[in-house]
Amino acid sequence: MEYVEVARAESARGEVVLRERRDPDGTAAPVLELRVNGVFVMDTRETSTERALARALLDQVDEARAVLVGGLGLGYTAQEVLADPRVERLTVVEIEDALVGWMRDGTVPHGPQALADERLDVVVADVRQALAEAPPATYDLVLLDVDNGPGYLVHDANAAVYAAPFLATTRAALRPGGAVAVWSSSPSDVLAERLREVFGNATAHPYDVRLQERDEQYWLYVSTR
Repeated sequence: MEYVEVARAESARGEVVLRERRDPDGTAAPVLELRVNGVFVMDTRETSTERALARALLDQVDEARAVLVGGLGLGYTAQEVLADPRVERLTVVEIEDALVGWMRDGTVPHGPQALADERLDVVVADVRQALAEAPPATYDLVLLDVDNGPGYLVHDANAAVYAAPFLATTRAALRPGGAVAVWSSSPSDVLAERLREVFGNATAHPYDVRLQERDEQYWLYVSTR
């Protein structure tokens, strides 16, 4: 496998890199891969979990007019949310300005089309700040996909995203009957317990995925208000 760097940026949190994985014999299409501080985040080949996670959350509620997604990634979660006709407004909060720029300027080839929906608003900010500033009962759904989960953090500061105080902030931003989903690359009893502490309920949804020629299992933890 050959790797070709497409774009690189440095921020206060470290290094963000886009690179292509290329099959030396040219039999497979190049795959765009996002890495943060040397850790694989996602690619354009295996997008089923991003889409499945969005659908799983959307299925939790009758109303899905206003949705917030923490973490832009390569835009697949946002696309799946916007495919639901109930969604009137989607706010995506992404902390890395460079990633938003690469999506907008076509460095990520599907980026401009993915961000073209008039219902979509991309905000460059820390999702903790964005939700703390949201008026009470703003969103029907909140999907948090900002790191690999509490057990495998890319950025240590993201530990606060999985802690009870921020989860309480998230609950306050949800409308009655709304739901929150937190993505994790591994099972986390601690996260489930914190969600139960704040919301009174938590359900774990495992997803099997084939990633870079190996079998993985990702998790989505869902709580309803």
